[in-house]
Amino acid sequence: MSAKIVENGDIGITWVMDEPNARASHALVSDGKVWIIDPVDDPAAIERAAELGRPVAVLQLLDRHNRDSQAIADRLDVPRVVLPLELRNTPFEAIEVVENRLWKERALWWQAEQTLVVAEAIGTTPMFKPTEAGAGVHIGLRLNPPRKALGSYVPRHLLVGHGEPIHGTGAARALEEALARSRRDLPAAMLGLPGAFRKR
Repeated sequence: MSAKIVENGDIGITWVMDEPNARASHALVSDGKVWIIDPVDDPAAIERAAELGRPVAVLQLLDRHNRDSQAIADRLDVPRVVLPLELRNTPFEAIEVVENRLWKERALWWQAEQTLVVAEAIGTTPMFKPTEAGAGVHIGLRLNPPRKALGSYVPRHLLVGHGEPIHGTGAARALEEALARSRRDLPAAMLGLPGAFRKR
């Protein structure tokens, strides 16, 4: 299984696995430091991420998104931080997206770069039944979408845990429409339900 590496300009890279769920991982770079987000192990992508600067941490934003986070953190000799709520000495703000017995998820907001990273609540693959703007809400959150958590952000870069990122003015529109149409598009989203339970 190989990954497609997407160059995201000055903020870093995304790599998307060639598989139905299109698991996506990110490396964000600021001041020569690199934070690796929800990584799936792909040697070429990890090598490219390390070229961006000095890796300082692996961040896991979803409780069940273990993926290869620990193995990569061990290999790079950096800490693995699971479900961060406070990110001192980083450019990121942690956002509590979902917090209950079955689902715990954080997002990242990078104000300086207007970058929003969402692990699972929002995605861009067909299983999320995206709107025409390009993003959709996870089937498990369609009836109660995270409007309060995410609705106030206006990203220029929208990075997700499944699918390719959205950049430019379309990023904010994609997020806004995904949240606004979450319940209305539920019947169509139900058609993608089986895909939502494949490998995370």
